[in-house]
Amino acid sequence: MKRTADGAPDADRQSPLRILELRSVFGTGGGPEKTILLGAAQADPARYRVTVCYIRDRRDPVFHIDDRARRLGIDYVEVHERHSADPAVWGHLRRLIRHRDIDIVHAHDYKTNVLALALGRYESITPLATAHGWTGHSRRERWIYYPADRAILARYPRVIAVSSEIRDALVRAGAREASTTVVLNGIDPSRFVRHPDRREAARRLYGLAPDDIVVGAVGRLEPQKNFDLLIRTFAAVNAQRPRARLVIAGDGGLRAILDRQITDAGLTDRCRLVGHIGDVGTFHDALDLFVQSSDYEGTPNAVLEAMALETPIVATDAGGTAELARDGKEAVIVPCMDEAALTRALIEALTDTAAAARRARAARHRVEGPLSFASRMKQVEGIYDELGARMQRRPPAEAAVIVKPCETI
Repeated sequence: MKRTADGAPDADRQSPLRILELRSVFGTGGGPEKTILLGAAQADPARYRVTVCYIRDRRDPVFHIDDRARRLGIDYVEVHERHSADPAVWGHLRRLIRHRDIDIVHAHDYKTNVLALALGRYESITPLATAHGWTGHSRRERWIYYPADRAILARYPRVIAVSSEIRDALVRAGAREASTTVVLNGIDPSRFVRHPDRREAARRLYGLAPDDIVVGAVGRLEPQKNFDLLIRTFAAVNAQRPRARLVIAGDGGLRAILDRQITDAGLTDRCRLVGHIGDVGTFHDALDLFVQSSDYEGTPNAVLEAMALETPIVATDAGGTAELARDGKEAVIVPCMDEAALTRALIEALTDTAAAARRARAARHRVEGPLSFASRMKQVEGIYDELGARMQRRPPAEAAVIVKPCETI
């Protein structure tokens, strides 16, 4: 935002705030990518000029976020790194900030949280972070990276937490309550609409019969999603409901182990891992019930998608799940790791289909209101405006080198 000589906002110019969304991820990413890319696409250019920058490891063979950004037509830049601690990244980011005259650097993971805070010391920017959660499962992540990340975030002037649980963890780590704001993830309901007339075609796509009772789950095949517990639970459900089928969408490091569990349980004709799906709407068109079995989440986009697509939901109370879909109103919520409770909830939801349908309609109504992406962005933009109002005048920008959308630097 341009300033007058005394550092106050120049109301006559009404120049937009320039935001750099900064993220580092290996692979296909997850829920944060949906939030970052859609937020950039929907930002009002008269008020916010948003550049999305991903730090991309040259060794990553499956990264395709650039394709998604290109389809959305957003201002997208990549910084390539040779390895995870490539010092050249620092210089690239500083030049990008100067070339784009960036006001706010908005970080989204533990690596970029460190970078944005450091950039605030050397460039005339204000750092902001969104804490999406700490879902890794390696010892290094759980015992080194994530505690360090929470300590770093405690030093930020403002942090957005995607659930109350994450906010509370940050406050325990030393963050000021006044600087930590809960903003639940949202969804664009216009992009997720159920098509009952496509049910049979969707079922054929996944090898399902018209009279199957289909339970579906979506997520990376990693420990925190607890798909091993879900498969055990489904075996108990299937003993009572022989036409029940379980379809799990997603990929990850546990695929071979889960495949073996399905085989050992004798469920190969009733339980399938279908891998990554490109069209979540078609997947939900095939479902009678959506289930989340996680023991850790931030604010799960998969639950938001199920709500928008009017698929009845049974979920654990991991992270911000119960803040999105409230127990008895939009979903049936059970404690994490409670196999017996999850089994009972699934059987109940499959038995009392009228009650399940009422919850599904209520869920759709909720994502059209307080959980819409527009509502979420209004809250985030309020934080941008607050930070912009505090900014001091920066020195004149250096001669700019034009950085084109989707360019690599």
